[in-house]
Amino acid sequence: MDYKQERITTIHDFGCDISRLEERSLELTRDTPTAVLIPSLYEELERPALSRIRDHLKDCAFVNTVVVSLYADTPEQYAKAVEFFDPLPQKTHIIWENGPRVIALLKQLQDKGLDILMHRGKGRAVWLGLGLATLHAGAIALHDADIITYDRAYPLKLLFPLLEPEFGFAFTKAYYARIGSEPRTINGRVTRLFVAPLLHSLMDVWGHRDYISYLSAYRYPLSGEFALTSDLALTTRIPANWGLEVGLLAEVYRNVALKRIAQVDLGTFDHKHQDVGQSPSQGLQKMCRDILHSLLRTLTETEQVVIGKDQLRSLRIKFRREAQDLARQYFVDAKFNGLQYDRHKEENTLERFEEVIIKAGDQYLEDPTGTEIPDWTRALAVMPDLRQLLGQAVADDMQEVIEKRLLPFVNLGENNGHENPSSAEDLVFTS
Repeated sequence: MDYKQERITTIHDFGCDISRLEERSLELTRDTPTAVLIPSLYEELERPALSRIRDHLKDCAFVNTVVVSLYADTPEQYAKAVEFFDPLPQKTHIIWENGPRVIALLKQLQDKGLDILMHRGKGRAVWLGLGLATLHAGAIALHDADIITYDRAYPLKLLFPLLEPEFGFAFTKAYYARIGSEPRTINGRVTRLFVAPLLHSLMDVWGHRDYISYLSAYRYPLSGEFALTSDLALTTRIPANWGLEVGLLAEVYRNVALKRIAQVDLGTFDHKHQDVGQSPSQGLQKMCRDILHSLLRTLTETEQVVIGKDQLRSLRIKFRREAQDLARQYFVDAKFNGLQYDRHKEENTLERFEEVIIKAGDQYLEDPTGTEIPDWTRALAVMPDLRQLLGQAVADDMQEVIEKRLLPFVNLGENNGHENPSSAEDLVFTS
């Protein structure tokens, strides 16, 4: 256990009283309603993690609204998702992000000169979910659908710092220890073996840079769990590639004062694991490529650094030494704690990550522009009622599930004691 603070506020768990936080949050949500956003593929419904998440959300009385941004291939899959989340007591919105109604709405936006339709992936799912969630909530927590260790403390810890007016935060980010249970291993390979040595190496090559110092303050910069105010959600551009988490931190860096940013300890954490991949366009290697691209672009934008082939070669050399040193340290930590640790496999992984640096760097030099979805304020300038139209499309999709008897009965939720709105316009949060 430590007390260390960073450039951003670090909220440790020294044995915090979850019941006390819940009681206070219930008071605060009377003025600032909350939402939880879960981007998900349909396949996650068939895995045990999402069932655990749903069952724990039932007990989250401090959450007023749940938004699920779902990618489903058929109406039957969408209907099963509506049924799956039906037990939740909160008002629940299941966005069929690739369904006919939502796609038709995005095509209208495309015809007006703003192309969100092209950005298939988690970025678009998050963008759609944030837009809808801001209609109903002043504080929004987002997390993935594959968390094996999920409990009600996760959204509570993320949301509470935004709700408590004495704190004044606009953005919270989770950090945790990624420890696998079967077998007990140190996980989080991209954070440990790529991002951590990369940040050290970037500082070595380009000297002290405020942006790198800011990123280094995050104990787990790639965590997919964060919370933000509705105002920030509307003014934040969402990265459309696998660099979403780092790209989002870059947006927060541009838009939020450091004193309004916090990271929160969620304890021990685990979720589904990705393959390393056979090339820089697959698996974790693709994630590393997109992360490096995002970092280089933001360094150029905010720090005016000059990036060339010589610097990229130096970065690769620095990275190898930093990563090898860290691998030795992880080995010691794992052995001390009785964790399984295959040092040879770890070094093979970091060598493949190292190869990404030159390939991703060359791609950046050819095309330094990133892939980002415009923020909601720009979309609303094109279609002022876009959020309401999206809400209505979701309401119609869910109602159709009932009317076509794809399910025998669907309870659309009681929203923690609030009346259920009959349409998207009936419940709009005003910050």
